[in-house]
Amino acid sequence: MFNKVLIANRGEIAARVARTCSRLGVKSVAIYSDADWGAPHTEAANEAHYVGAAPVAHSYLNIERIIDIAQHTGCDAIHPGYGLLSENVAFINAIQTVGLTFIGPHANNVELMGDKQRARAFARDCGIPIVPGSDEITDSQQAKEFAERMGYPILVKAAAGGGGIGMKVAKNDKALVKAIDECRRRGKSAFGDDKIYLEQYIADPRHVEIQILADNHGNALHLFER
Repeated sequence: MFNKVLIANRGEIAARVARTCSRLGVKSVAIYSDADWGAPHTEAANEAHYVGAAPVAHSYLNIERIIDIAQHTGCDAIHPGYGLLSENVAFINAIQTVGLTFIGPHANNVELMGDKQRARAFARDCGIPIVPGSDEITDSQQAKEFAERMGYPILVKAAAGGGGIGMKVAKNDKALVKAIDECRRRGKSAFGDDKIYLEQYIADPRHVEIQILADNHGNALHLFER
């Protein structure tokens, strides 16, 4: 069991991790930016430390600063929550380089699943059906040509991250250009990566997800489907 965990996130997820640490008898360290001083997640943890200015690029995405706080507060592990740096391989490697534990998947799996285009290719190579889509889209003309072949409406998606962040539906060329700009900005802001691609839009889809947890001792379990 860990002695102290730094929670590299904010809001509800950070507060939930802090409460779980408390139930397990593990001390927790919260971080906060100028925008989150006195926020509930800072009250839920045993201690809270300033990480940087309000823009996430200067605070919750500041790998060096987060690890510095973890080391100076005596943490032996870092929990990323979701979003932000939770799927950032450089973050995981940096944590492990200084001898701390990353509470989450192996870096190789994060690298694969954190890039939707690589994950799509992996699934396809495994014989799993995937939604028709493009390679990386680098300009608006390329996007328009693909949309014409696929047909509108079309879905614009940030290639990095997850959770539906950086995803827009476009019904025509004008909306497509706007969606590309918005998804690029959102991907860059949330995940530090502005790559985007297109997928065929499926109306009224059914989302089925099975969450799997595993540890370093060979134990694994699933949390049924939702």
